[in-house]
Amino acid sequence: MNKDLTNGKPFSLIWRFVLPMLFSIIFQQMYNLSDSIIAGKFIGENALSAIGASYPVTMLFLQVANGLNSGTAVIVSQLFGAKKMVRLKNAMSTALITATTLSAVLTLTGVIACRPILSALETPAGIMSDSALYLNIYFYGMFFVFIYNICNGIFTALGDSKTPLYFLIFSSLLNIGLSVMFVTVIDFGLAGIAWATFVAQGVAMVLAFTVLMRRIHKMRIGVTTLGVKHRVPKFSWRTFRKLMLISIPAILQLSFVSVGNIFVQSVINKMGESAIAGFSVGFRLSTFGIVSMGTAANGLASFTAQNIGAGKPERVPQGFKAGSLLSLIFVAPFVAAYLIIPQFMVNIFIENPETSSGAIAIATTFLRTCAIFYPVLAFKLVCDAILRGAGAMKTFMIATFADLLLRVLFVYILTPFIGYYGLGIAFCIGWVIATIISLIFYKQGRWRRHAL
Repeated sequence: MNKDLTNGKPFSLIWRFVLPMLFSIIFQQMYNLSDSIIAGKFIGENALSAIGASYPVTMLFLQVANGLNSGTAVIVSQLFGAKKMVRLKNAMSTALITATTLSAVLTLTGVIACRPILSALETPAGIMSDSALYLNIYFYGMFFVFIYNICNGIFTALGDSKTPLYFLIFSSLLNIGLSVMFVTVIDFGLAGIAWATFVAQGVAMVLAFTVLMRRIHKMRIGVTTLGVKHRVPKFSWRTFRKLMLISIPAILQLSFVSVGNIFVQSVINKMGESAIAGFSVGFRLSTFGIVSMGTAANGLASFTAQNIGAGKPERVPQGFKAGSLLSLIFVAPFVAAYLIIPQFMVNIFIENPETSSGAIAIATTFLRTCAIFYPVLAFKLVCDAILRGAGAMKTFMIATFADLLLRVLFVYILTPFIGYYGLGIAFCIGWVIATIISLIFYKQGRWRRHAL
């Protein structure tokens, strides 16, 4: 059901709103991590390395979908908060049409540029074929990824965080089940893992789209007092321009982050296949912790957008306090786990720990270093959520680019001298400086001016 976030105590509202989202994140990360776990346990370190080498590229394409999703969520949340229902329905259909077109373009681009991208990253010859195979199958499912994300983003923007959870639980379990079957029973190897993801994403997309269409159909929009229903246009250039005004900065921001990760990956690739496997595991586990605390920030973005749209910006600082507290609560278990038992977490991915000591050392060192600074990053994510929810994308991008540029710069500076120890340190330097910048932008309060 849709939820109004403009009335009531912010902490209670955000807590109830983000709790289903937190479970969604857990299953989403199970979805993502299962590929690496199954590859490492049932196929071997080379398969794990192939997925690791492919991961920054898949994330680059996925971030385009996430950026479009962010723009859609801001517009839908603000229109829903302002009760402008005709424009709301038009915004939904415009976003879906845009996503369909963009996914087709990216699929074609990905298939054509797959091997040149991997070659430019200096992917080792021993895993080149597997990496290309995994990437190509991923590109074939780009349409599913885009539509699924847009549908779930619309549900969340309307205050419904439970429906995406149900779809994610189903698709995650389906993906894991199919991956195990395709690898252990049918013996498809790494291709089996990729095809399992393709099928699971396709099924989830169909379910999400079907439910969204029924939800939109039930909205009584465009009915006059005489009972004459006016046609709501499926696509509006005016809405498209506003969507792009918010989405393009978000896409650029997220894409540049992924481009930064690609540069980092190019440094890792030069260290060899064990380093690729180790960083892949450490980075994915770290991402699990980051997106978990980011759940509160995502809920705060919807809270901010709805209240800005409703003309209640004075409620946003209360949301900042609630979002900060929730972010710290959500990340606390990851800080404890990654500082105390990082090797246990890493060994979940490794088939034979005795022969993969190098990969384990890289992963555990990265996790321990990053975990110390997770509380700092929590405040950046909360500030960014308010800027994003208010549509203040310029300031949002500045803070994020600072993080990205410093992270990449220090990876190149530190790793030649201290090796893989420099990876985690470089990430943390970027987080600290970007957090300071985000806090300054939030305190300035210019985000209050960005209602649609």
